[in-house]
Amino acid sequence: MDVLTIGDVGVLGGVIHIGDEAMFEVAAVELSARGGRVVGVSSAPEESTERYGLGAVGRLGFTGLERAVARERASLLRAAAAGEAELAPGDPAREALDALGDASGVLIAGGGNLASRWPVHVYERTTLAAMAHARGLPVVVSGQTFGPDLDVEDAERICVMTREAAWTGVREHDSAALARSWGARVHAGVDDASFLAGGAEAPTEPYVLVSLSGWFAGRPADVVEAGIARLLDAASDTVGPVIFHAHFGPVSAGAEPVGDAALHERVRERMTRESRVLPSGDSRGAAALARRARLLVTSRYHPAVFAAPAGVPIVGLAADDYTRIKLGGALGHWGQTGVVDLDDLGGAAERLRELHARRGEIAEAASARFDAHRADAVRWWDTVAESLQ
Repeated sequence: MDVLTIGDVGVLGGVIHIGDEAMFEVAAVELSARGGRVVGVSSAPEESTERYGLGAVGRLGFTGLERAVARERASLLRAAAAGEAELAPGDPAREALDALGDASGVLIAGGGNLASRWPVHVYERTTLAAMAHARGLPVVVSGQTFGPDLDVEDAERICVMTREAAWTGVREHDSAALARSWGARVHAGVDDASFLAGGAEAPTEPYVLVSLSGWFAGRPADVVEAGIARLLDAASDTVGPVIFHAHFGPVSAGAEPVGDAALHERVRERMTRESRVLPSGDSRGAAALARRARLLVTSRYHPAVFAAPAGVPIVGLAADDYTRIKLGGALGHWGQTGVVDLDDLGGAAERLRELHARRGEIAEAASARFDAHRADAVRWWDTVAESLQ
């Protein structure tokens, strides 16, 4: 079983996106454990090869294209896979096309979620699926959130991809309902990275873990950052020391703060309590850090994915319908409901104190669900492997 797998992976300029790497890593581990050989589609093939010890090829060449040009390119690549067209020398999709020749199937892994705000991901994933079908290869989609913002063209592309796929795996019920309405064969479960094995040791003292995204959905940044700073001061007083950990930021300590790490520094400056920063590191280290926290405050999705199975109380900060659906799904699988809208930060400290007081109940709820979710995840990867043989 040789599986060409696309995820939003590849560390460029020393900056990692933890959640996207985590979903790809789990897919590679699970397929390898079932006798598969994975080749990844990556923004940085050499880096991904070194990180995961597997083959990798470059992306399909949609980055930066206007939609009209992207539509033409999608048609060209499908025709090339069918033997009806030739790619120009040096075309960036040549490696992926060649990899299809050795593949038994294609996995659309989690990451780069399929919504019209990120058209490049829509074109990459639906085009790779169309290329696979042109070769008569099976396709499985895993770990996805669909929409909620989807224009007619993007919805139709994703509809065709999921309807033709052997299986479509989603991680919350809104996406499951949408995929079923398209006629897809759907598996709804927890996020693919929920059981990623932890890495480096986390601090042993009680701590509040914080991981923020700079997406405020048009709200004034200074107002949101000030509100979050007040919330984190309350968290420090209620629970203990505050540790910031960027899920989109520099891999190593001492690097210039960029991405989420730059936002973290602005929030820290507004706080009146002490805090500290840990470098982004890798997915396994991030999982360990989240699972050992006493409380998590996050507007990023995968810190919640890592922490919830361990029964860590979570305050999820939602900016819009997309983030609300994702965070609500991640928490809901484990019996939690602590999603707070950014417009409601004024009352978030009281919600935080309530969740902290209920930490024993929250841990029991997660423990009661753990075995069933884990068994379902094992069955899902069995199904994926069988479908891609």
